[in-house]
Amino acid sequence: MIIVGISAFYHDAACAVLADGQLIAAAQEERFTRRRFDPAVPINAFRACLRQAGVSISDIDCVAYYEDPALKLSRQLWMGFPEVPQSGPGFMFRFDADRPYREIRERLGFTGPIMTVRHHEAHAASAFYFSGFPESALMTADAVGEWTTMSYGRGGPAGIELFEEVSFPHSIGLLYSTITSYLGFEVNSDENKVMGLAPYGQPSCVETLRELVTDLPGGQFRLSLDYFDFSGTGRMFTSRLDDLLGMLPRQPGAPIESAHENLAASLQVLLEDILLGKARYLAEVTGSEFLGYAGGVALNCVANSRIRADGPFRDMFVQPAAGDAGGCAGAAALVHHRLAGTFTRRRLDDVRLGPEYDTRDLEKCLSGAGVTYADFAGDEAGLLARAARLLADGQVIGWFQGRMEFGPRALGSRSILADPRQEHMRDHVNSVVKRRESFRPFAPAVVAERGREFFDLDFTSPFMLHTAQVRDRPGLPAVTHVDGTARVQTVERAADPRFHGLLTEFGTITGYPVLLNTSFNLKGEPIVCTPADALMCFVRSGLDALVIGDLLLLREDTPGRWEGLVDAVAPILDRGISGDFYAFI
Repeated sequence: MIIVGISAFYHDAACAVLADGQLIAAAQEERFTRRRFDPAVPINAFRACLRQAGVSISDIDCVAYYEDPALKLSRQLWMGFPEVPQSGPGFMFRFDADRPYREIRERLGFTGPIMTVRHHEAHAASAFYFSGFPESALMTADAVGEWTTMSYGRGGPAGIELFEEVSFPHSIGLLYSTITSYLGFEVNSDENKVMGLAPYGQPSCVETLRELVTDLPGGQFRLSLDYFDFSGTGRMFTSRLDDLLGMLPRQPGAPIESAHENLAASLQVLLEDILLGKARYLAEVTGSEFLGYAGGVALNCVANSRIRADGPFRDMFVQPAAGDAGGCAGAAALVHHRLAGTFTRRRLDDVRLGPEYDTRDLEKCLSGAGVTYADFAGDEAGLLARAARLLADGQVIGWFQGRMEFGPRALGSRSILADPRQEHMRDHVNSVVKRRESFRPFAPAVVAERGREFFDLDFTSPFMLHTAQVRDRPGLPAVTHVDGTARVQTVERAADPRFHGLLTEFGTITGYPVLLNTSFNLKGEPIVCTPADALMCFVRSGLDALVIGDLLLLREDTPGRWEGLVDAVAPILDRGISGDFYAFI
């Protein structure tokens, strides 16, 4: 049975393919269109996933859509659609609850059955069906889906049941986004920046922030709506928030002051306290030792670690694509269970679910342009030794291997790698390579069998969804945040032999089988998808070397004219079509 899941029309559109209940392909549309958080119906991701899965559109038994369009429209109508232009071609379709069905049929060309699940059902299913748990408590939290903002439930052999929810406009996700906006960052994009900023401050205004939300018995809470404006007409807060905080909102790009750091720290503590309290309530109600957790709020790895450390559950599984993108996988899994009547327990331990690309076109391009490169085909040991030596010598490498990761984290397929032992490396990668804010931390990737040696971590963490104290802070300064923690990725040999091999080789040279691992992209751009994307990012960034498959290219060997050419051509090329770029250069 082939089920295709689709999420679209808000942000981070994506597609997933399940075969007999097994997730075999998944990708976000933004990676192909190069438009960050692209909300459009995921035509490119759909085609790429079908190709990767080796199925055709005629093989699809059902398409599962990740929310109820009619329910979502009812909430949007209640809000009055103030953000929609009152004329023009973009006006009427926003009132059309049939649009998702129509575009799936007309733009994807699918004529078979389409089933919808509710948004938070999709989140909950994305946590339960890929957790490997025989049963579990389920918790979801995001900004809003249809009307629900947080839900509580249980999963088991009979399926999932959500027995309690918090409804819009009361939303812990919107609370966090509001303060994100107040701090001058972009909503639905930069909440992770607030999390990264928090350790620089002191939680000196937690009690002040508690005025914004009233914790209630059970799973409930209520926002003090006098401080918020969710109408979509402008900023998400009223002037009363200025009075409460005793400060003015930070303007985007303005200097970050101690008051901003303290506000971020206080918000993080408030979020953790609320989530921990609700997790304890959920454990009491369900009696389960296991927790499945998803929704955009579940990408807050600091809060996840607090729930794991101080919460009541013996084990928890956080969906690695916890936001709206992962809803497509959850919808597909839930629909498969409903249609087939059975499901197979299997824990998701590898999210390299996107497309894989042949490098022959890249080889032809480099050869045709007279560019020197090294080809290590048939000599993986030689490739790993050369790359590890470059990293140990202080070089920063773009690392492009195999299938693209699904979800917001680069985990060794589309990564930028650097030496974590060099104290200056964090600032260098932030400013010269990634061109982003200096306070942003970097994650370490470590071979799983030695993870406890370097980090206070007693479980595997393959998806960078938890933080841990760094045991050897002086030895790993580039990946140690200001509070002494790191967002750790543990790499199993069986899951990713080549990346594990690189870490091992680096450890042989340096004594540390650990690398600084960050996503292969520049600030404000999606993670690279194709070899052409990787080559363009390499040319435009401050990377020293690029490894794509078995090929290694050094910056010193690239023509000096390329950087100007790439900047000129990037806006006019379809960057999902490698051939256009290769022909140009």
